[in-house]
Amino acid sequence: MPDNPFAVLTAVVAPAILTNACSVLCLGTGNRLARVVDRTRVITASLGSGNFASAEYKLLVSQLERQRARAHLLLRALRSFYACLGSFASTALLAIAGSALTLYDQELAFRLTAIIAFAAGGFGVAALVAGCALMVKETRFAVQNLDEEAEGAASVTVQPNSHL
Repeated sequence: MPDNPFAVLTAVVAPAILTNACSVLCLGTGNRLARVVDRTRVITASLGSGNFASAEYKLLVSQLERQRARAHLLLRALRSFYACLGSFASTALLAIAGSALTLYDQELAFRLTAIIAFAAGGFGVAALVAGCALMVKETRFAVQNLDEEAEGAASVTVQPNSHL
C-alpha cells in the first residue's frame, strides 16, 4: 500500500457502509416479519369463527398460506442479511489487519489477509443480493394478499336504499 494515511480509511469505508446498510435491512426485515406474525394471528382468529364453506373462509385460508410463505421468505432473507452483516464486518476488520501487516512488511500475510477479505466481501455481496431477491418475492406475496382483500371488498354489493 502507498504511504497514504487515507489508504487504510479507504479500505475500511466500503465494508463499513455496507455493514450499516445491512443493519438497516435487518431492522426493516425484522419489522416486516413482526407484521406478518400479527396479521397471521388476526387471520387465524377470523378462521375460528367462520363458516367453512363460505368464500370468505376460503379467502382467509388462501391468505394464511401466503402469510406462512411470507414468514419463511422473511426468515430466510433475515438470515442472509445477518450473514452479510457479519461478512462485511469481518471484511472491515481484515482490511485493518492487512494494513497493519503492511506496516510491518509482512507481504505474504498481507496477501493472504487480502484474499480472505476479498472472499468475505464477495460472500457478503452474494448474501445481500440473495436477501434482496427474497424480499422481492415476499413483497409479491404481500401485494397478492392486498389484491385479494381489495377484490373481496369490491365484490360486496351495497343494497340501494329502497326509498329513493
